[in-house]
Amino acid sequence: MKRLTNTCRALLSTVLLLSASTVSAQSDGARLNKLIELLENGQPAFGVLSFDYSLNNARSMATSGLDFLFIDMEHAPFDIERLRTFLLGMTNKRSIQQKGNLQPDVVPLVRIPAAAGSEELVAQVKQVLDVGVYGVFFPSIENREQTELAIRATRYPQLNGADDYEPAGLRGRNPSNAAWYWGISDYHARADVWPLDPQGELLAMMFIESPEGVANIEEIVTVPGLGGIFIGPSDLSTSMGYSSPAAPEVEAAIQTVLAACLEHDVPCAITTNSRSVEERIQQGFRFVTVGTDGGLSAGARSALQLGRDAAGR
Repeated sequence: MKRLTNTCRALLSTVLLLSASTVSAQSDGARLNKLIELLENGQPAFGVLSFDYSLNNARSMATSGLDFLFIDMEHAPFDIERLRTFLLGMTNKRSIQQKGNLQPDVVPLVRIPAAAGSEELVAQVKQVLDVGVYGVFFPSIENREQTELAIRATRYPQLNGADDYEPAGLRGRNPSNAAWYWGISDYHARADVWPLDPQGELLAMMFIESPEGVANIEEIVTVPGLGGIFIGPSDLSTSMGYSSPAAPEVEAAIQTVLAACLEHDVPCAITTNSRSVEERIQQGFRFVTVGTDGGLSAGARSALQLGRDAAGR
């Protein structure tokens, strides 16, 4: 009985410690979205594309040393229940206790399958955000109107009199699962798009994958609420009529997009590997993927380390 009592006391102490950490994280304004924290501090971030929703992969990714996980639901099944299970599998309670705050070591973000401007877009954004992800990648964005719709879908309608009322949010309010996953009581206040809301913890990021998107990049990057641009070299090269992203014309398009992002201080991302990651970081890309999941491959680990070395991280 005495041993059981001591065990209970130990468990209670752990619960109180985690509760105190939660209160601290909420009261001191600690940043929950690690990717935003890195971008605010001028540090590049590194991630991988994830197609494997297994619990084993979730555990592997949670302790991978990456900064973010790009969960691709455009080219993998759009399965919300599997996504919810995967996110729970990424919850690293030991790290939470050691760090004393609720910031995930690896931030989960999702690319939805809905085409830009489609009727399904708003519903899909709502579903993945309600599960608890920290941002959404929107595929094949080509103009300002599509960008505005994507950002509105990511936002809740703001309170009357809010300075950042526009662009008006379209997200329906039922955040119970997301609030529980984030571990906070003020989810509605913090679930807004950064940098429009400096305290926002959500990222609305647009994929540029077509000549139209490249041509309209200046109007896209000036939309309020835009969190970042992601260049998809493979789709971009295909849509431009080239068999490889290595074509000089494709690289020129990539540099056009990057230049617009740098001019307007918008974070720009791209896929990389061990041969290209250092150059992309030096060019000014602020977050990159270094491979795919299933455990980090030797090439992905090499690209991650080279990228960190190039960034001084």
